[in-house]
Amino acid sequence: MSQWSQVQQLEIKFLEQVDQFYDDNFPMEIRHLLAQWIESQDWEAAANNEAMAMILLQNLIIQVDEQLDRVSQEKNLLLIHNLKRVRKLLQGKYHGNPMHIAVIISNCLREERRILAAASMPVQGPLEKSLQNSVVSERQRNVEHKVSAIKNSAQMTDQDVKYLEDLQEEFDFRYKTIQSLEQNDKNSALIKQEMLALQAMLNTLDYKRKEVLSKIGRVIHEIDMLMSNMLTEELLDWKRRQQIACIGGPLHGGLDQLQNCFTLLAESLFQVRRQLEKLDELLTRLTYDGDPIPVQRPQLLEKVNFLLYNLFRNSFVVERQPCMPTHPQRPMVLKTLIQFTVKLRLLIKLPELNYQIRVKATIDKNVSTVSNRRFVLCGTHVKAMNMDESANGSLSVEFRHLQPKEMKTSAGSKGNEGPHMVTEELHSISFETQVCLYGLTINLETSSLPVVMISNVSQLPNAWASIIWYNLSTNDPQNLSFFNNPPAATLSQLLEVLSWQFSSYVGRGLNSEQLNMLAEKLMGQQVSYNDYQLSWAKFCKEHLPGKSFTFWIWLEAILDLIKKHILPLWIDGYVMGFVSKEKERILLKDKTPGTFLLRFSESNLGGITFTWVDQLENGDVTFHSVEPYNKGRLSALPFADILRDYKVIMADNVPENPLKYLYPDIPKDKAFGKHYSCQPNEVSKPSDGGGKGYVPSVFIPVSKILNDSTEPHSPSDLLPMSPSVYAVLREHLSPTAIETAVS
Repeated sequence: MSQWSQVQQLEIKFLEQVDQFYDDNFPMEIRHLLAQWIESQDWEAAANNEAMAMILLQNLIIQVDEQLDRVSQEKNLLLIHNLKRVRKLLQGKYHGNPMHIAVIISNCLREERRILAAASMPVQGPLEKSLQNSVVSERQRNVEHKVSAIKNSAQMTDQDVKYLEDLQEEFDFRYKTIQSLEQNDKNSALIKQEMLALQAMLNTLDYKRKEVLSKIGRVIHEIDMLMSNMLTEELLDWKRRQQIACIGGPLHGGLDQLQNCFTLLAESLFQVRRQLEKLDELLTRLTYDGDPIPVQRPQLLEKVNFLLYNLFRNSFVVERQPCMPTHPQRPMVLKTLIQFTVKLRLLIKLPELNYQIRVKATIDKNVSTVSNRRFVLCGTHVKAMNMDESANGSLSVEFRHLQPKEMKTSAGSKGNEGPHMVTEELHSISFETQVCLYGLTINLETSSLPVVMISNVSQLPNAWASIIWYNLSTNDPQNLSFFNNPPAATLSQLLEVLSWQFSSYVGRGLNSEQLNMLAEKLMGQQVSYNDYQLSWAKFCKEHLPGKSFTFWIWLEAILDLIKKHILPLWIDGYVMGFVSKEKERILLKDKTPGTFLLRFSESNLGGITFTWVDQLENGDVTFHSVEPYNKGRLSALPFADILRDYKVIMADNVPENPLKYLYPDIPKDKAFGKHYSCQPNEVSKPSDGGGKGYVPSVFIPVSKILNDSTEPHSPSDLLPMSPSVYAVLREHLSPTAIETAVS
């Protein structure tokens, strides 16, 4: 079943979540019509490879054209209209930046997988629940409402300033007219009446000046309160959501909404600034005793400039954290001399700033790290922000060709690179720029979340564990000494994050039973783990009891095994995986003989095994487990084919396949049939199939089990079937039952 088909079967509350991230950037019609094709492409790799992204974009347009031809024949007018609109969108919006559509589609697919995983969980995890707080959503709506009200107030004040300007011009004209009269004329009753009218007009001017200044002050106060409270909280919440998304959690939205708020506030502040400049201009033409402008205007202008400085400083954010294109799902882990990408955005989107802001990237600037190692950035480290590269027109810049290079120490050798020293050292990528606008010069700085520098890809698993632990445990964006004394993590939150590793990396999260097994492995048989605190050492540094590896390395090896060798089986939910040997026997003991389940090895890194239940002649139940299959053996033969063709030879040398039903009672071929590499065929006769006179051979996994033993035995290695073994098999089984795929 395709991922999109699974999505469509979700409950309405989950479908509403899916609806939120499909918009004009990637319409849902295309996701629906091209579901299988979209899911078969590697959008994650394309998101960091421009050439690959361009090819996928062109192929996507071709797919849309084919759908357009089909619906044109069916005369579906509405669908024809929508597909034409989508085609125009794809060509116009993404032609100059094909990687952006790859990022969007990759994120959509990932978010679908996360929602599917969440739907399979009986209870929403604590981290995800906190991110979807209704109070937060209400605050977002309040911020947008208040920003809109502030913008309206600033525009209304514009009208008041214009009225004040017109009133003063009329006063100037009438006053100068009187001043131009002869002295005798000034003493006339009519002129005295006019002077009284001018005095009344001056009083009105004074009142209107005070009123305008009061309104400007209120607008400034409202902006100040909004920035100090709700907008700051919104920005911090977005940054926290970004942290969680980087370690596999829900996608973080809301940056476009924040950009809209920041931009409207900046426009309002600049509008107020122009109003204050206009008042200064009016002051030069007319002043009087008790004039409020020279008293209040300097203070208001100083406050406006202060708010603009703060608004700009907060608006400079890292939109996409540093990430190597070769490992798109492991952000913030950077390898020396390997390119990485990072994207920044200025949330104040003003046309005057397009191509006017040059951003410089540095590493470990003005910070002290716990590391003796020092790095420099090679490649293009200065670029201009613009509105043309982003599909949504945001003012942003993306560095695509930065490389970290390690500098030699003064002693002529590189820093300490112990097994955990390197992966617990945190570094910072910093960015600085300067904004010059309307007489203001504002220096801006921001930094990425802490990154881990590795010099060998073998350090990647432990480095990623450091990134997970940091972003799970703290919302401090720059605590580079974090691992001097890493805090413990709540086990319930950690398990939620571990499930995200599976949903984001291999397309299916973990259910409560699988998480319970991981909890037991981490903390023993105590299964009440809601408030249990787990140390960093127990997660990533201490070996599991009786093993030569840590819990995290064991789990990372399983992720790698799934990704490379059993991904379709995992996504379909046929791999129970995380189940102990004791629990395995409890599940199987009352099942039909031949019922089996698949579980990950607890003693071998990256191994998967299967156990089946059998019944002896005396009625006793026995269990058999095969030696775990690792990536070396699975590279030679697909796991689904192994399950199909696996044979055991009993003491009487009669080979048979003992695997009948996948737990609890699914016929084996029904579960795995679509994943077989090909259907068994009739084997060619020696005279037909042997090239150069050789007898053709096939691979069949075979184990030998003795009748007088109930202990599980290991299978023999996978070997070519010899003619003599084939003859024995043909004697007892039909050819179609014993032959494997000859590819």
